Amino acid sequence: MTFWLQLILALAAMAACGWVFRLAGQKVTGNRPAFRDMPFGVAFGYVFGAVVLVWLVRAYALSHAADPAVANKYFFLGKAVEALLLFAVLGWLFRLLGRRVGTSLSRKLFRSMPLTASFGVLTILAYAIVAIFAGAIAPYGQEEVLAAANVVPGGDPALGGNPDYPLGTDQIGRDILSRLIYGAQNTVGIAFATTCLAFFIGGTLGFLAATLGGWLDQLLSRAVDVLMAIPSLIFALLLMTIASAWAGSEKGLLTVYMVLIIAVIDSTRVYRLARAVGLNIVVMDYIEAAKLRGEGLGYLIFREILPNATAPLLAEFGLRFCFVFLTIASLSFLGVGIQPPLADWGSMVRDMAQFINFAAFAPQIASAPLLAAGAIALLTVAVNFVVDWMLHRSSGLKE
Repeated sequence: MTFWLQLILALAAMAACGWVFRLAGQKVTGNRPAFRDMPFGVAFGYVFGAVVLVWLVRAYALSHAADPAVANKYFFLGKAVEALLLFAVLGWLFRLLGRRVGTSLSRKLFRSMPLTASFGVLTILAYAIVAIFAGAIAPYGQEEVLAAANVVPGGDPALGGNPDYPLGTDQIGRDILSRLIYGAQNTVGIAFATTCLAFFIGGTLGFLAATLGGWLDQLLSRAVDVLMAIPSLIFALLLMTIASAWAGSEKGLLTVYMVLIIAVIDSTRVYRLARAVGLNIVVMDYIEAAKLRGEGLGYLIFREILPNATAPLLAEFGLRFCFVFLTIASLSFLGVGIQPPLADWGSMVRDMAQFINFAAFAPQIASAPLLAAGAIALLTVAVNFVVDWMLHRSSGLKE
């Protein structure tokens, strides 16, 4: 039986179970509105979710099977399930702590915070602590070359590991755990600084265009349209290639060029948002009143427009940070981003790619390049959770 035939039969069986589930619910509950008004798609979704849950439980059990061949097949899925449960528990405990400890305002904030947002806030705080105190947390320096090279993760000497280096070493003998910690300082810190610069450029120009209008608005808007017409990653890669020739052997200068290039490219998106929000604010009565009082341009932008545009700009800041963060990691993966000996998660994925060859018989070793990739993905998801919550709060929607 082919895969597609099996898939069709499985979907047909779940569809039949969904219809039976809805009908049985109507009979058992006396045709209550929850089942009476339930669309067939919702009933099918319940059945599909139950099937996926059963499959995950079975796969997790198989990841701990006695047969190594079976356990290795489901190793990564089992670790993903464990990580999901761990993160859910940590998020719930953090929210519970926030509801009991802190000021009245913070406790009120935590009471309205969903579990996803509490997990996101906890993750961002953890990344910030690791990035700030990387020098004190990391067991070795990010540039320190140790005696052993290509030590596999896990710390098992029988598989080529070393307990002194629980996550192993890279191809020239640097400790992967230390470089992961310093990668938070470099990748996240540079991404945060780049995002702040992009918002300063885009926000300032967007508010100026909205407030002054006329030829300045047309000039800036057309320039932004031209820049946004080019795919951002390809444009950044092209400019970074040119900047590499300018910087020469000055690796620090290349990092400065990268920050400026990404900030200018991403400031176009910020400009569009700031201009759109600003145009809605400048027509308000209190703006006209401020103009009649003779207030200057700086007062109008920073005292009248900016405070009323904070909510959408904060939400955009989170999203823009994710895009900048991923762009820096992508450029580093391609070799034109953050330069060695600085630790960077994008270049670590590229440098440790050879460990993927161990996936079939030693998946714990093949997880080495996934550590940096997982750090990138985890922070991106956490920031998006917080941004979704902020958008929900700023929109005025209620549960």
